[in-house]
Amino acid sequence: MVVDPRRKDAVGLPKEGTEPEDATPHSDEAHSAFTPPTGVPMPPPPPEDEHPTSEFALPEGFRPRPHEQQGSAFRSPADQRASDLGDFTPATGIPLVQLGKRNAPWQDRMRSMVRLPLAERPAPPERPARTEDETGPPVPRVLDLTLRIGELLLAGGEGAEDVEAAMFGVAHAYGLDRCEPTVTFTLISVTHQPSLVDDPVTLSRTVRRRGTDYTRLAAVYRLVADITSEDETAVTLEEAYRRLAGIRRNRHPYSKGALTLASGVLAGAASTLVGGGPTVFVLAALGAMLGDRLAWFGSSRGLPEFYQFVAAAMPPAAMGVAVHLFNHHPWLDGARASAVVTGGLFALIPGRALVAAVHDGLTGYYITASARLLEVMYLIVGIVCGVLMILYLGDLVLGDDFVPDEQITVEEPGVQLMAAMLLALAFCVLLQQERSTVVWATLNGGVAWLVFGVLAHSADLDPVFATVAAAGLVGLFGQLLSRYQFVSALPYVTAAIGPLLPGSATYYGLLNIAQGSVNGGFQFLSRAAALALAIAIGVNLGAELARLFLHAPGAETPLPGRRAAKRTRGF
Repeated sequence: MVVDPRRKDAVGLPKEGTEPEDATPHSDEAHSAFTPPTGVPMPPPPPEDEHPTSEFALPEGFRPRPHEQQGSAFRSPADQRASDLGDFTPATGIPLVQLGKRNAPWQDRMRSMVRLPLAERPAPPERPARTEDETGPPVPRVLDLTLRIGELLLAGGEGAEDVEAAMFGVAHAYGLDRCEPTVTFTLISVTHQPSLVDDPVTLSRTVRRRGTDYTRLAAVYRLVADITSEDETAVTLEEAYRRLAGIRRNRHPYSKGALTLASGVLAGAASTLVGGGPTVFVLAALGAMLGDRLAWFGSSRGLPEFYQFVAAAMPPAAMGVAVHLFNHHPWLDGARASAVVTGGLFALIPGRALVAAVHDGLTGYYITASARLLEVMYLIVGIVCGVLMILYLGDLVLGDDFVPDEQITVEEPGVQLMAAMLLALAFCVLLQQERSTVVWATLNGGVAWLVFGVLAHSADLDPVFATVAAAGLVGLFGQLLSRYQFVSALPYVTAAIGPLLPGSATYYGLLNIAQGSVNGGFQFLSRAAALALAIAIGVNLGAELARLFLHAPGAETPLPGRRAAKRTRGF
């Protein structure tokens, strides 16, 4: 050990004075253990404006990151670019590309976050424009707004996954990061826990009335998109409440008379799809309009929806029996009763509810999917009861003359293609869609029927496979249109699948059951169920393909995917 002879308290040297042995030296006598030996000059003191650096400092030649506010490690600075990193990978990893409003729809951004565990979710960004005071908006009001928005989406027929994504996006936008939304068939709830030591706050809301108004649904989508926007001029809490109240007060774009007329046009177009002529078009339209008026009457008297479907299914079936009864009249020469009944059934088949049920099941919301499927089954049973009562009566009156018609064949593809587009147009009116989406949905319905006709009739492929392919294209095109318009995909999809609904198979099954051929009837009904499931699975598959292989325009990287369940092999 090198000892400095100038130190009087050095080890091995005699101490002068009477200081105790363990005394602490004065500040002017305290030295470092790394004092250089005799003859080595002391290093010059560092300048006062210079600070010691860490061994983890950024090497020379690399640009430091700009100053950013404290936030989540999952968010990168707004001005950070991939080219700024060079060959240096920071300790936090390569930053993710921040997706703004015009880069990705809020559905894609929120789906990837709502599937993450609570501890891995990124913290909400600081948005001073959204806060009402220094402490931010009150938690109960934010949760109440979240529930009201989720109620409108669920009542409008949106899937459970999109409803949860919207609820999470609204709460996250207003600074509530520890939120868990839950959606079932009629009950929605949201829970917020500020921290692990605070009491959670839970609010719930029951969706008792559901209706079909895609104009209102599109307005809610625009509100959610503005709330979750990354812009500084975002929607405040009070402004969001005002816009939501305006959405709820808006009247439907089409009156009841227009809806009744649309039901008749839809039934007439559907009868043309299955081989009917102008006379069949008129008869099917009359039967559907009478059924629609009966359903409206039952609804105004508080009749349950099951009995409304029973009443709506009776006039089209009665019109078909009348065609059988007066088939020798000159006006009914060549008219096919099966086309009349089939056209009337097209407007009643719950295709929208079936697609939503299958979508919820495929995305993991099994409770909601089971409830939706049970609803679809009850509505179909109501249609069966209404049609069977009339067919039993017709069989008693006509006896052996009341026989099923021949199988439907495609004779005029051009006329039937126009009828398919007219059917989709009428469906758009029944769904209360915005006029800007009607043209695209009509064209999408024409594409669906064209693909189905080519595969099923020209290529002689199985109708179920042709239905899956056509419905897959409908879902793909609908998802693309919704992503580029930043709206829901339902207005572009639901009306477009109308030409694919299994109306003829349903009619033949019911007619066979009415005549005592139960095995033949269940065979046709099983085929109708297979076609309906093919439509729902095809639509969902097309939408998932769009999310899997495509990302938003302007985004530098694909969107982060949703986390699936850990169980992938059934155990």
